[in-house]
Amino acid sequence: MSFSSLSLVAPLLQTLTQLGYHQPTPIQQQAIPLILQGQDILASAQTGTGKTAAFALPIIQQLLEQPAAKAPRALILVPTRELARQVQDNMEAFTQHTALRSVVVYGGACLATQSRELKTGADILIATPGRLLDYLRQGVVHLRDVRFLVFDEADRMLDMGFRDEIRDVVRQVSTERQTLLFSATLSDDIHRMAGKMLRSPQRIDISNNSTPIERIEQRVYVVDQERKLGLLAHLLQTESWPQVLVFSRTREGCDKVATWLQQQSIAARPMHADLSQAVRDKALADFAAGEVRVLVATDVAARGLDIAQLACVINLELPFSAQDYVHRIGRTGRAGHSGLAISLYNDADQRLLTAIEDLLDTRLPQQWYPGFEPDLTREVAPARRRGSDKQRARQLALGKAGGRKKR
Repeated sequence: MSFSSLSLVAPLLQTLTQLGYHQPTPIQQQAIPLILQGQDILASAQTGTGKTAAFALPIIQQLLEQPAAKAPRALILVPTRELARQVQDNMEAFTQHTALRSVVVYGGACLATQSRELKTGADILIATPGRLLDYLRQGVVHLRDVRFLVFDEADRMLDMGFRDEIRDVVRQVSTERQTLLFSATLSDDIHRMAGKMLRSPQRIDISNNSTPIERIEQRVYVVDQERKLGLLAHLLQTESWPQVLVFSRTREGCDKVATWLQQQSIAARPMHADLSQAVRDKALADFAAGEVRVLVATDVAARGLDIAQLACVINLELPFSAQDYVHRIGRTGRAGHSGLAISLYNDADQRLLTAIEDLLDTRLPQQWYPGFEPDLTREVAPARRRGSDKQRARQLALGKAGGRKKR
């Protein structure tokens, strides 16, 4: 199947050819015709499947056929600033030969600058819910002309606690709209959200038959906690991966690991929410340009990162959510490329690994890395209660874990 068979107009087809798009992905094949028909969409699609183009292209085509307006006619809500920037980059590429204008707003950037951008006018508005509400309350922008409403990575927005913000934003959008909801998983919460905000949606589920995980080799190295950094450095020093994304559970852990890698003469930068937007932008730009080899990030900070042909993702610790594991390793193996995901694991995370394997419906073989074999003579600590995991992670990052309090 070709893009020309999806009823896209000639100018868009020419742009796609220039951008190197040759064949539509499964989500694009299914979603584009339905969106052009005016249908609401409830779609399950993971990162790396081409979902941005799946909703962007038909929206652009319909906007070109409608009278222009100074206020936004399409609103795309996203959970993080990184994903907002990625969607904006795609929108600018897709609309480069049109008169359509897109604007992106998100937290952590200059309010005055973004406000000026909004007042200039935009056809397409990409926004995080919290920052958009700020501008709505200030009267900087209105949503009365919005005819296309997109929720991108809706599951993550709910996970991050944006439920109330989403509700308040949607109240200001006309009911005479087309609503498109994309989510990596279709949980009960997502179905309830869809029931309130979509009208007789067409269901698309490509999560099982087109997952990019099939292109990702997954390895689980069993290693004692205190030897994880040593194995991480060894892997980075002996392998020829040009760029590596390392995940840590905490912001403190990101800083600690990035600093330690720099001390080992490995170019690394941290990436987390405590850093200013300017610092994060510089780290990401240097990483994308190859000036920094290793980016050490939290789950939230890395959400939406799109680094072309990223060779390897390393989980210094397994995430608390199995779905976050899928999002993490989905940073590699994108756009048809193969990828590698390595997890450094010990028995303390057995419950987390089991949850990941259950979600993937597969077993991930555990292996030892030569020279970093676990000490089998040590006493295995009893499993911790579920609620103590995050506190334990922060203690490990700060180097405070391991001992009992003195009386």
